[in-house]
Parts: sequence; structure tokens; C-alpha cells
Amino acid sequence: MIESKIPLINREISWLSFNDRVLQEAADKSVPLIERIRFLAIFSSNLDEFYRVRVATINRLVNLVSKVKEELGYNPKKILNQIKNIVVRQEKRFNALYEDIIKELADNKIFILNEHQLNVSRGQFVKKYFREKILSTIVPIIIDDKQPFPELRDRVIYFLVKLTSHQKKNKVKYALIEIPESLDRFLVLPETNNLKFIILLDDIIRYSLDEIFFVFEYDEIVAYSIQVTRDAELDLDKNVSERFIEALSKSLQKRKKGKPMRLLYDTAMPLDMLTTVVSKLELHSESLIPGNKYHNFKDFIGFPNVGEDYLEYKKITPLLVKDLSIYKGMFEMIKKRDYMVNLPYQTFDYIIHFLREAAIDPRVTSIHITLYRLAQNSRIVNALINAARNGKKVICLVELKARFDEQNNINWTNRLEEEGIKVNYGITGYKVHTKICMVTRLEKDKNVYYANLSTGNYNEKTATIYCDHSLFTADTRITTELNKLFVNIEKKSISKGYEHLIVSPLETRKKLFFFIDREIKHAKAGKKAYIILKMNSLADEQTIKKLYDASNAGVIIKLIIRGMCCLVSGKPGFSENIEVISIIDKFLEHARIWIFANQDKEEVYLLSADLMTRNLDHRVEVGFPIYDPEIRQEIRDMIDIQLMDNTKSREINGNNNNKYRKTKIKIPYRTQIDTYNYLKNKN
Repeated sequence: MIESKIPLINREISWLSFNDRVLQEAADKSVPLIERIRFLAIFSSNLDEFYRVRVATINRLVNLVSKVKEELGYNPKKILNQIKNIVVRQEKRFNALYEDIIKELADNKIFILNEHQLNVSRGQFVKKYFREKILSTIVPIIIDDKQPFPELRDRVIYFLVKLTSHQKKNKVKYALIEIPESLDRFLVLPETNNLKFIILLDDIIRYSLDEIFFVFEYDEIVAYSIQVTRDAELDLDKNVSERFIEALSKSLQKRKKGKPMRLLYDTAMPLDMLTTVVSKLELHSESLIPGNKYHNFKDFIGFPNVGEDYLEYKKITPLLVKDLSIYKGMFEMIKKRDYMVNLPYQTFDYIIHFLREAAIDPRVTSIHITLYRLAQNSRIVNALINAARNGKKVICLVELKARFDEQNNINWTNRLEEEGIKVNYGITGYKVHTKICMVTRLEKDKNVYYANLSTGNYNEKTATIYCDHSLFTADTRITTELNKLFVNIEKKSISKGYEHLIVSPLETRKKLFFFIDREIKHAKAGKKAYIILKMNSLADEQTIKKLYDASNAGVIIKLIIRGMCCLVSGKPGFSENIEVISIIDKFLEHARIWIFANQDKEEVYLLSADLMTRNLDHRVEVGFPIYDPEIRQEIRDMIDIQLMDNTKSREINGNNNNKYRKTKIKIPYRTQIDTYNYLKNKN
């Protein structure tokens, strides 16, 4: 617990608890086997980012003077020790789960072979593949005390190789091999008697060590994997100028050489080898994390299913939105009423078609859009380019500081500018995280605005796995203010005075607290008072305190939080009226929703912002009201489905035990299946 006047869970410990929920999915035998492997990959990828960003930040805090530590509310060194203890425990569970999954794959006639399990014919197949595809990419580096130790790249797998000779005077040599990232991690071997075989790239290289080091006369060659995770935070000049892209590109190069935060190593590695690499990297003991034989487990997200279909989740067929056709003019439909697309249950093609229609409609004069994370082959960008080629004025804000997507966004920025599209790089000091698009159409000599506002990114790839809501509207209450916001963004300024939109960084906190205070007032007057909030993370202390105040006033509060939650539910004197659940399943719950009783005039808002200090005070975010009564009811119905979940929801509390939530209702409810069926039956 953080040492604070109110009960709080440390955000790092809470985040690790979230990642533990991901491990729960990997352990759940009701989850298809290949999907369980992918949850292990998600866990591993999450942990990499956690070390690169959060642990890196805490490391910087360790050397602060005690007064600053008091202001933080916790001891950074103590938290680092807690993190290591939790992560080591999680890695042990991870390794045990992987071993169990390997056995279950074997029960399904799928075998992951290592270098010691190859028979003659499969060994010949592997050697041939190694010589033709891999050997030319391998550049071993001999470790010599006279030379500086090589700079290990961030999150890249290396083999620390030990060559031993029983005849030579210098009996032992060490070398490093970088495992090529450009090659497939998995090789499917020829099938035998309906048995499937897969070998990892790592083990192909282990099997062929003799061909790599043939020039040395050594009796024994062994290799153990290591992986360094480095500090990934960017130290950038705050000034956003024409040189910003160049500055960011240089910073990205520095990121690869950031301070090592973690050394993940194979626990089978002999002590002398581990001691060698630790001394060369000058690492502290808290940076050492024992792992299994295989690192960069994030690659297992692409583990090939060579078996039966039931080993994976059945792919859903995206549904259509009632009365909204992609084969008719969308502007004429949106003019009459609002429509909402619920991703991934309904197709992302509506957003693509909206932009494609704008690109060719002779009455459309301009398109404004904010882009945060884009797909590798973005149809969104292609539609915008087509619009520019058709003479439309296209203005894009591309957020270059979208963490770990910076290089991708730089590439897209260059492409957009090559096509004559005006690109705005953002607002000095603020990350633009909102997901909004506005099309201006000339109708009867007047500008009419059509908008799309979303809780998630304009990214067709993630739209198939992220649960988000995307609203189409021509409601002038929203579009007039959206136009004002885009004008401000283009001027690189931020203003107040939005009546309908909720805009960070100047107004979101103020409006949220107003809504909470209104519920407190109603509760104290004996009137109906409740709050339902759904988000990815809840960490802002002022917001948590305000929710505690509401709970103490008698407001019923239900929170659906996928990831980090620093609020402690059910705490006497603070949160007895607050229930917190987290839903982890096939899709990633990504939507942000606010619901307030407002007596009997319930209000519903969708947002791009989580309840974290950075989202409230240091980012440009947009929340928007749902005025259409049918859509408002649809959102409420889907939230009610989530609140009934007794299959994939966990209780979030101060114990961080991730206990599966059981309800009084014996019928099983599972949010993502029930939501899909709800939308399917409704339409």
C-alpha cells in the first residue's frame, strides 16, 4: 500500500496484478490451447513494456533525496524489491504453465521439439534449413577482455556461448550470438504418421552450433539465452517544431541504448556464465530475473496452429449496424440520426467507408482527423490520400509521441506529406490522445459537419481485437464544438468553454467532479444516486478521493477496470459502496464509459481518456455525450451484461488476489459472448 491519507494500491503493484489476470487466462483449461499460448505471449510482451517504462522510471527515483520520496508517498527502492519478488513468482508460474501446455499439445499430436529431440531425417531437414536460411545471418562475437563488451540491443535474444577444450591451455572461450529478428521464430517440420512437429529458431541454431564455430577446435559448445530490457523513456525537447521528427528519430536511436532494466536469463545457465555476463553488463542483483529457455515470448502470439480448429477461438463474423449500410450514402443516413459501431462485434468497414465516401463526394470540402496508432498497412491513410488526390483539404494530426509507435507514425507522416496532406505534429507539452474525425460538406451553400468520435484508435488491425465504441453523428451540439476543437488543434492551442464535449486537459477533471458532486448531493437528499465507470486504468488520486467521498455519501458505484486500479474497494469508512471488477477474455476491453444516474435522467458519455493524471491533465482527450436514446440504451444494456459477468470477471480489491467473481445467479454470463449475441439478436 502507498503511504497516503487515503487507501491506495501502488500503481506498479496493481499493474502486476493485472498481468497476473492475463496469466490466469493462460492457466484456464477452458481456454483453447493455442489461445493459452498467446496469453503467455501477451503476458511476456506486457512485462517487457513494464520494465522498459515503469521500472525505468522508478529506477530514476531511487536516488532522490528523502524529502522527494515523502512527496511521492512511497519508497522507490522498496517498490523495486516488491516488483522483483512478484515478477520472479510470476515467471515461475509462467514456466510451469508453458511446460503444461507443451504436454497438452503433445496430447493433441503437436510436438515442440528441441535440439536434442531430432531424429536423423528431421535433423537433416533442420540442417538444410539452417544452411540455406539462417547461417548467412549469424555473426558470432568472441568475448575478449581486451575489447569492450558488445552493446546488447533492447529485447533481442542473444546466446551466451561457452566453448570448452580439454586439450588447450586456454580451456574456455565465450561468445555471443544475436538471434536474427528477421526470420520466422517457428519452423514446421515434415509431418509423420499424422503427428505435427515444430521447432523454434533458437533450437535450430543450438543444433547447428558446430557449423558456426567450426574454425575453433573445442570439445564442447553450449549456449544459453539472455535478453536485456532497457530504459525506453524518451528525453525530448518540449519544443515542437519542424525539427521535431529529426529529434524524435535520434531519440529512438538512443532508446536502443538505454540503461539495462532487466536481464532475463535461462535458469539452466551455469553460474560462471551468468557471473561473466552480469559483470560485463555491470548489473545489480535486482535486475536479474530467472526465466526459461525461451525469451521474447511475445513472438508466440504468432504460434502456428497446425492442429484442429478447436485449438483456437472460433473467429466471429463481424455484424452490421441496424439501418446503416455501407452500400448507400452514409452522409444522408447520418444526417437523419446517430449510429454507433461496437467493435469488434460490428465491422470497422463503416469507418473506412465513411472516409472513402468523403474522398469522392463532390460536396465534401475537407477532412480533419487525429491519428494516434495506425495499422501497418493502413486503409485509413489510403482513404485520406485518395481524398487529397480528389482535391479535398485533408488535415491530419499525427501524434508522434505514441509510445513504441513513434517510428511507424514518422513513416506515415512522411507519406502523408508526400501526398500534399497537411500534417500537424501536435501541441507543445501535450500528447494528443483523442480519436476524432470530422468531414465538412457544402450543402445549400452552408458547411455541414459529419463526425466520427471513438474510444479507440483508427486502426483496422486492433479493431478486430479491441472492444471499443465509435459514434457517427451530425448532431450540431457535438459537431459545432468539434469544429472549434479542430480549429484550436490546428492553431496548436487549447481552450475552455465546451458545453457538450468533455475536453482534456482543461475541463475533464472539472466536469467529472461536477458529475460526482451532483450524485453526492442527490444521495444526501435521499434520491437515487449511482455512478458506473468503465476504463482501462484508474490511478488519479484526486479522482479516487472523490469516489471515496461519493461512496461515504451513499452513492452506489460500480467500476469496470481492465488494468491498473489504485482504488481499494470495500474499505470500511472509504469505499463500502464501491465494487470493482476486471474482465479479461478473448478481446481486449478498451472502451471508456461514464454513466451517471442524474436522478431519473441518466447521462452516458464515451471517452478516449482513462482516469489517470496524465489523461486528465497532460493530454488532449475528448469525451462525448450520447444523446440518441436508442444508442444510450444499447450502451446501458452492454454495461449491464458486463456487470452480470460471472465467468471472466475478477474482483479487484486491496488483496490483489484476482478472485473470480461469483454472482447469486447460477446461469453463466460471459460478457463477450453475450454481447455478440445481444447485438446479433437485436439487429
